[in-house]
Amino acid sequence: MHEFSIVNALLEMCEKNAKEHNASKITKVEIKVGKLSGVEAHLLETAFNTFKEETVCDGAEFVMHLQEIVIHCENCHNEATLSQNEFICPTCQSTDLRVIDGEEMYLMHLEME
Repeated sequence: MHEFSIVNALLEMCEKNAKEHNASKITKVEIKVGKLSGVEAHLLETAFNTFKEETVCDGAEFVMHLQEIVIHCENCHNEATLSQNEFICPTCQSTDLRVIDGEEMYLMHLEME
């Protein structure tokens, strides 16, 4: 399960940030997950809630924002959000596209005590 290794890295980042800010506890972890990131959101949430125990994140709220796929058309220079994984410009029907958001996962916000 690749979500386990992602959660492990996320918890390590949380521990590091807590130490850097002299915090004893993290109460909220907020992330953004792109639809093309390859991460299964429900598995990630389950893994986080399972493995956060006995860490600085024990009891932390986990907030996940799913990022739609945002493209830039190299033909007409339109930027658009795709509702489906059909990589066609909704303006000019070109397939000469560049993904500008929706491929990655980011740690967006931590709340600490």
